[in-house]
Amino acid sequence: MASTVSYIEIGAGDAAPVGAFFAELFGWSFHPMGTDGGGWFQAGSIKAGLHGGDAAPRIDLFFQVPDLAAAVERVRALGGQIDGGIAEEPGFGKFAQCHAPGGLSFGLHQPEST
Repeated sequence: MASTVSYIEIGAGDAAPVGAFFAELFGWSFHPMGTDGGGWFQAGSIKAGLHGGDAAPRIDLFFQVPDLAAAVERVRALGGQIDGGIAEEPGFGKFAQCHAPGGLSFGLHQPEST
């Protein structure tokens, strides 16, 4: 299965200072959402989401796939795990948070059809 990175998710304990840091460091434009300091950046050709409330800060890469359900089954067949299941967000598409054997976190993303 071929893929490209389609989305980056940044999880922080406190989103506001992390958002200000990346906006200043990379010159990314920030688009706030909600009231917790989270939102998203336009990071070159892809978006980078930011949320707070993570006990262990992290950055996850989301890989674009044409068929998320099939990709999730392939992760499981190869010994990986899926957190929860497939989620969907209007304007973004479907996604699943995954773990490779050994616990490495990554995501799969199927954009909305255009």
